[in-house]
Amino acid sequence: MTKLLAGCSDYGKLMLLIGILVAFPLLVIPFYSSERGFFLPFFIPAAFSMLSGLLLCIFGKKEESGCLERQSLLKTSSITVLFTWAWGIFIGAMPFILSGQLVPVQAVFESISGWTTAGLSVMDVQALPKIMLFHRSFMQYCGGLGFVVMMVMLISGRQSMDLFNAEGHPDKLKPNLKKTAQTIFFIYNGFLVAGTFSLFLLGMNFFESLCHAMCALSTGGFSTRANSIGEFGSLPVEMVTVLLMLVGSTNFAVLLLALRGKLRQVIKVSEVRFFAVLLLGLIPVTALSISAGNGLGTGFRHAVFNIVSALSTAGFSTVNLADWPPFALGIMILVMLMGGGIGSTAGGIKLTRIYLMFRIAALNLKKKLLPPRSVDVSYYMKAQGRIKLDEGVVYDAAGFVIFYIGIFIAGSLAMMVTEGCGLTEAMFEFASALGTVGLSIGITGTATRSPTLIVEMIGMILGRLEIFIVLIGFCSSVKVMKERFARG
Repeated sequence: MTKLLAGCSDYGKLMLLIGILVAFPLLVIPFYSSERGFFLPFFIPAAFSMLSGLLLCIFGKKEESGCLERQSLLKTSSITVLFTWAWGIFIGAMPFILSGQLVPVQAVFESISGWTTAGLSVMDVQALPKIMLFHRSFMQYCGGLGFVVMMVMLISGRQSMDLFNAEGHPDKLKPNLKKTAQTIFFIYNGFLVAGTFSLFLLGMNFFESLCHAMCALSTGGFSTRANSIGEFGSLPVEMVTVLLMLVGSTNFAVLLLALRGKLRQVIKVSEVRFFAVLLLGLIPVTALSISAGNGLGTGFRHAVFNIVSALSTAGFSTVNLADWPPFALGIMILVMLMGGGIGSTAGGIKLTRIYLMFRIAALNLKKKLLPPRSVDVSYYMKAQGRIKLDEGVVYDAAGFVIFYIGIFIAGSLAMMVTEGCGLTEAMFEFASALGTVGLSIGITGTATRSPTLIVEMIGMILGRLEIFIVLIGFCSSVKVMKERFARG
């Protein structure tokens, strides 16, 4: 079977995989027999995706990458990743539509929010059946890993490395790509088991423990409760969730070092140090700003959880953020834009890029103060070792940050138009969408209008697939269609 699939089209393999993932929530039915009526809304789209993928595997033409130039490989991989995510969003939305839970626009929004691990929702979770709650959580868990990682874990081909990079996984943990994917998978699932049982022992029922552990590790933020983690009112539950969110926002290569006991190397990683500095600096300031009327202890508790949630882009909450002062909301907007570690399940600009921007600014100042002919070679530390801060690294980081900020500004202004809200509210909500965070101050919900949802959907897709992949894939797709149309 593996040999057969190895010769298949990448599109076919990924469509097969998506069908299997959407069928997975059917395993809930034996435990909750009253939900047997939801069998067909899941079975039909899952079977359709698997059948379509199988037919494409049998009759489709496998993509050959051996003779293509590097630029063509990037374009081909971007198109494949973009198609896969579009197909996953479509198939993931169908159970919501076929079961009558949501209208099409809302269903697509919920599916995008699930797969991209954004966590913004238009559903009333208190009224949802268990199978729908599991579907939402499972989408986030799989979306955190990415479709390509799961495919490569089982079958790898010539184009797999390009697809792997295109989906936002810059690091190889092992010399072999398949072993890298398997290592990521085992780390991810190991923490899932530990997190689920920890939450279960702390008083959550098993179903809620599993759902919350999946969404914390994927930095997704979908909850089974209307008031998220705050509804449990448990400090131990909050602390375990914080640990899971921190794990989810940490580069898998760094996690592997930590699991091997190489803590000295972990501490040397520039991104880890920067993460620690941000938390140590922002948590006390936020605690002070929200402590009025609640006490410093309560303020500190809420600051720890919600700052970690925003910076990791997990999106869980313990309070109604709409009640926070503007200063605290401003901090939350900044950390949501920053995001977690590069190569993790988190969204945002990513800490490495933010760190590099600060380093570049400091080096520029230092250069002006040094004698004209002095030579200064700079480095930064990754899990793999010391990396030279050369022109290519600077251009990549600066280019991404500029694009990201530009999209954030445009999206925030669009939110003001579509929703008629103030600038602070629009910036907060769009930062949450673009950073795939999921925190809301009341704009996104069951009554949100379609134009606002569309703006947020664009933000979530751009945020999850790192902007350039979406732009390259879209432009390349348009070019291919134009060429085919020109041929007749």
